[in-house]
Amino acid sequence: METKDLYKAADNRYDNPIYTYCGKSGVQLPRLSLGFWHNFGSVDPYERSRAITHYAFDHGITHFDLANNYGPVYGSAEETMGRLMDDSFRPYRDELFISTKAGYDMWPGPYGNGGSRKYLMASLDQSLRRMHLDYVDLFYSHRYDPNTPIEETLQALVDIVRAGKALYIGISNWPLDELRKAHAYLAERDTPLLIYQGKMNRLYTEHLDNGLLAFCKHQGIGYIAFSPLAQGLLTDRYRDGIPADSRMAKGKFLRAEQVTDEVKNTIAQVRVEAAERGITTAQRALGWLLEQDGLTSVLVGASSVAQLQDNLAAIIR
Repeated sequence: METKDLYKAADNRYDNPIYTYCGKSGVQLPRLSLGFWHNFGSVDPYERSRAITHYAFDHGITHFDLANNYGPVYGSAEETMGRLMDDSFRPYRDELFISTKAGYDMWPGPYGNGGSRKYLMASLDQSLRRMHLDYVDLFYSHRYDPNTPIEETLQALVDIVRAGKALYIGISNWPLDELRKAHAYLAERDTPLLIYQGKMNRLYTEHLDNGLLAFCKHQGIGYIAFSPLAQGLLTDRYRDGIPADSRMAKGKFLRAEQVTDEVKNTIAQVRVEAAERGITTAQRALGWLLEQDGLTSVLVGASSVAQLQDNLAAIIR
């Protein structure tokens, strides 16, 4: 269905002070950012995606996070972003901070995966075409590729910035030792590492335990957390069982056998903390993350405006 109405952003979209500086940079990111991993692909209703992004921007969420293979199908979340740019956000491009990534499987053959210069540069060119953009604000290496020399991956990122196709560089899902090497390499070439994106939630605290978050803070690198609600476990969605339309029922990213007794005990503790504060389980899970020293922003996904509204209440009260 064609969208006929014109979008005008809310005049009061910056009234709530929800921003923080990203590491030692001049970039301010909202404490909650909107991720396009799920719910924005070609299998999802476009009008719902449009409503969610409108609500996000109207309430100060300026950062939209994508990757080349987000969908499903691969590339379709970026195509949705391109349509949103044309329908709604073109007049507000300079108010948005848009990121994308490359590293995981994207197209067949030896050049559609990994960390090679060939793949990263070709993928970003494709992403820009899909999103109808001249540049992205942030481009990530989506994963560490042990089969590609680290210098090749990092120099490709440097050259992408120098070519004007991205303003900043980030890395995601890299081990701590390789993160240290990346930080040094990029700093020596006047292309400082802006941000690290990693998995963190009450059920997954590896980057707290191994010092990665502390390293980012010490070096002036921002940190943005994905999977903050552990695929819905840290909400009330599974309180009374497994809904037929849930991710756990589908079993792709979340499986019932992952819910061990230890996991159940942690979830129960989060629910107790939420009840004591008079907030939802999801709001407490997000609030706990935002309390972590050195954390810049939390990526939330949303399948409805109501869900995003609930999440935003964790920082706007």
